Amino acid sequence: MDTPTFDSSPDPDNPGWLNWQMTDASRYNGTVLGKMLVRSEGVNKARLRMYPEHRHSNLRNAVHGGVTLGFIDVAMFGASRMFGLIEAGAAVTLDLSVQFIGAGVIGEPLEAEVELLKETGRLLFMRGIVMQGESRVAAFSGTIRKPTKK
Repeated sequence: MDTPTFDSSPDPDNPGWLNWQMTDASRYNGTVLGKMLVRSEGVNKARLRMYPEHRHSNLRNAVHGGVTLGFIDVAMFGASRMFGLIEAGAAVTLDLSVQFIGAGVIGEPLEAEVELLKETGRLLFMRGIVMQGESRVAAFSGTIRKPTKK
């Protein structure tokens, strides 16, 4: 039996949230982004959370833009999994457009609200917003290509 690629078990410290961790913590998600959580927010909507630390900061002591971009990319995949549309590891990002609105704060959870706009036979079109509390950090839209069925 193969080891699952992701741990999506319930997070005991955050009721209603599931872990979104690769079982191989030495890969990008674990080494760069750290702990992430995911939850469904109804039909075609999901939310992912990460916890920015000092290692995610830029020289202004704000969340580095590259971290925000990486988090958004992973959030689209986590949301797609919550929608039941993909399994981990076989889909790819085709495009991602991001508008930075404000600085993310280190030490406060960063959340991506993701909405599925349309699913076709091969593509998932999504949009969303990255927030910290009531503050908007970034807006985004992106497309994921689903894996080829074998």
